[in-house]
Amino acid sequence: MRQSKTATARLIQRARGFRYLLVWEGIAVGAAAGLVTVLFRLLLSQGDALRQALGELLTGRPWLLPLWLMALLVLAALVTLLLRWEPLISGSGIPQVEGELQGHLSQTWWRVLLAKFVGGLLTIGAGLSLGREGPSIQLGAMAGKGVSRLCRRDVTEERMLLTCGASAGLSAAFNAPLAGVLFSLEELHKDFSTDVLLSTMSASITADFISRTLFGLGPVFSFPELSMMPLAHYWMVLLLGALLGLVGVFYNFCVAKAQDLYAKIPWAYVRAVLPFLLAGMLLVVYPAVLGGGHNLVEAVSQDQALQGLLVLFAVKFLFSMASFGAGVPGGIFLPLLVLGAVVGSSFSQGAHLLGLDTATGNFVILGMAGLFAAIVRAPVTGIVLISEMTGSFSHLLTLSLVSLAAYVVADLLHAPPVYDMLLARLLKKGKASPAPSGEKLLLESPVSVGAPACGKTIQELAWPGRSLVVSIKRHGEELLPHGGTVLEAGDVVVLLCDQQELPQVHAALEHQCKGN
Repeated sequence: MRQSKTATARLIQRARGFRYLLVWEGIAVGAAAGLVTVLFRLLLSQGDALRQALGELLTGRPWLLPLWLMALLVLAALVTLLLRWEPLISGSGIPQVEGELQGHLSQTWWRVLLAKFVGGLLTIGAGLSLGREGPSIQLGAMAGKGVSRLCRRDVTEERMLLTCGASAGLSAAFNAPLAGVLFSLEELHKDFSTDVLLSTMSASITADFISRTLFGLGPVFSFPELSMMPLAHYWMVLLLGALLGLVGVFYNFCVAKAQDLYAKIPWAYVRAVLPFLLAGMLLVVYPAVLGGGHNLVEAVSQDQALQGLLVLFAVKFLFSMASFGAGVPGGIFLPLLVLGAVVGSSFSQGAHLLGLDTATGNFVILGMAGLFAAIVRAPVTGIVLISEMTGSFSHLLTLSLVSLAAYVVADLLHAPPVYDMLLARLLKKGKASPAPSGEKLLLESPVSVGAPACGKTIQELAWPGRSLVVSIKRHGEELLPHGGTVLEAGDVVVLLCDQQELPQVHAALEHQCKGN
């Protein structure tokens, strides 16, 4: 008991002074996650080039197609074996990271790192309509966890380093360091924390430096000169946002239904092989929809026929559902951005037919930001991500407007954010494996205006298990609380809990301090 109290006291004392240590550790994690993600991104680009060359080879040589389909059968078998060895590599990987931060999951970092890396290369390289960002975030998070384990950090610090790795993974995947930081704050932690901000900034900047050293200083997307949209056209931005909100709700609905349909197939290999065979056929019939679709975004920024854009959207949408629903490793970030770009371009072409003067490139970037806000429900991250990916911060007002409209429409229709939905479905399948350790950790949560905790004393609130409020941060000062301490809006509550109680404590903080 005395040893436990000593360890707890040491944990609290270390937490009060490790903010700037986290900056240095964030740099180390950013370097590790950046190197892994950059290698992943480089190999994927080589795979895209090989697949494009193969498509040209198959043109006019249909007798070679059976050989490629046989190769895809082998790749599907390898992915099935990887999923059997490490089930937590399925899908995007972002729900798994969120689940670990909330205490529902405990991933074996080296197994996930190895299996996700190889599995992602096989699926995306084969042409499935999946993105690199989800795997990059999970790979980065596992690199951060690996650094923590190798340095023997406590659980509180490990959660920070895991977040740093996730932020660095997104940063290196898209040359978007600010988006990596905001993703950690807005999506992973869902609140603003100075410790998270400083540590993820150091990790994201480090990873971005590594990425730009290899891939250059330019943005991910290269658009022609983007013009400023006249204020008189802003009504079209609102209309586009509403449309994207509806598309986002339909997208999330279809993701869930695709997973349900695949779940009815009892054989794991059959589930995996279906999208691989589809990719093989599409390589000959419609190769434009293969892979994440990076080149498609730039292509649809030019004037295209409306009918062709609608066909492109339909095929890309259906193939994305077939690919992601199978549960193989791969993300949805880039495919959903492509779909948003196609919707934006289609909207622009439709406006042209009505005699309205629009710049297609503007509506392409608006489409990406709006659909991201509707599906992921992280609008600030989407706005900054699109700005960094296009290298233009001159459209912040229109990006904000379209994201707001899309978010509101999706929220009014009560559609859950896609990663929250995927995490809930993952846990429902019984894949939760919380860590058995009885180690103590610290959690922080700000008290929001109107939350149940606001205006109440600590003793009036029900805290789960053996959790204990050990500190309150108020107006830049630290208060030592007691049962009669009244919580105010803007306070940051620091709670000590057992690791196995993390899911319950996390849920209690979300309800008591934020009103969620």
